[in-house]
Amino acid sequence: MSNISRLDNSLLARWWRNIDHWMLGSVGLLIGFGYILMLAASPAVAQRIGASRDMFIFKQIMFLSIAALIIMVTSMLSVEGIKRLGIIGSFIAILATAYTLVHGMEIKGARRWIALPMMSVQPSEFLKPCFAVLTAWFLTRWNKRFYIPNLLITFIFYGVILFLLKSQPDIGMLVVITAVLLTQLFVNGLNLFWVFSAFGAMVAAFIGAYTVFPHVRSRVERFLHPNVGDHYQIDTALRAFGNGGMMGRGPGEGRVKDLLPDAHADFVFAVAGEEYGMIVCMIIILIFCFIVVRSLLKMIKEDNPFIILATTGIITGFGLQAFINMASTLHLIPTKGMTLPFISYGGSSAMSVALAIGMVLALTRHRIEAPKFSKNDFQPFSKRNLVQ
Repeated sequence: MSNISRLDNSLLARWWRNIDHWMLGSVGLLIGFGYILMLAASPAVAQRIGASRDMFIFKQIMFLSIAALIIMVTSMLSVEGIKRLGIIGSFIAILATAYTLVHGMEIKGARRWIALPMMSVQPSEFLKPCFAVLTAWFLTRWNKRFYIPNLLITFIFYGVILFLLKSQPDIGMLVVITAVLLTQLFVNGLNLFWVFSAFGAMVAAFIGAYTVFPHVRSRVERFLHPNVGDHYQIDTALRAFGNGGMMGRGPGEGRVKDLLPDAHADFVFAVAGEEYGMIVCMIIILIFCFIVVRSLLKMIKEDNPFIILATTGIITGFGLQAFINMASTLHLIPTKGMTLPFISYGGSSAMSVALAIGMVLALTRHRIEAPKFSKNDFQPFSKRNLVQ
């Protein structure tokens, strides 16, 4: 790809010249880690449930290949294309999430998935990037036809999503989407009084979730009181990090994958810590930080409000998802079943995160602006000199 001529004006050549190569390379590294850790973690899990040893590996290869294609195709879109994709995607994801309440698969007491022939899909995963784009569009546009404030429309859609996710229930996803919305409102100029008020409302909502939902109360109590309840998964994950030390026990030498049922998904970071050590874990963390910080730094020079709000919202959701997975594995926050982007097993997660990264790459792609002319530029040369 580096040998593409500057004279080549094909779509692929223009895409390669204008894309953020550093960010694209960082995403490629995460996908590479996803392949390696799936080879390490999934065979033991597959054998434990009586499936073929390579079942999860072949599925994840397919998922990550589709994810790479989604990134490439989405990153080729224009700003208007991303806007349309986000708006249409939001409506489809909302309808599909509502469908799960009626005909969704129930797993561990929650209805979040739709069964398909080759995989199960979690529609709410696609709400994160699409709703961030929809919110950015609402906040930068005033609906003059109906004279409805854009902020009101944003909160109407958020209210619908809140009801759907509470009904599933999926409190973790609701927390991420709420944090994304508050970040976009703050960047858009929301008064600090309202920011702190919204934060207070989130605390009140968390207390309400603790009171209403037994599984939330159980996770919080187990986090706050180490001697109460079942801590098997967290204790096993923490022992895995301790066993791995600085350099790790070596590829294939870990034991946590034989003990945890979700070693290939929610606790894949523990597998990385045990087999490859703290250094590799720090590299993974730094890659996530690099993607988030580089995306936000690019917004400093951006003057398009839609691009600023959409990119900020999408990358906030991406970074927060990674933080929740790694922090819960390290017992820094209560456990939450949220995947590590591009590394944990899961089709919906891989494709939704790929959609998010593709959108960010498209929005941050270098664009050649048309030259700006003044009225003086169209005057005869002699008159132009007199004016100057």
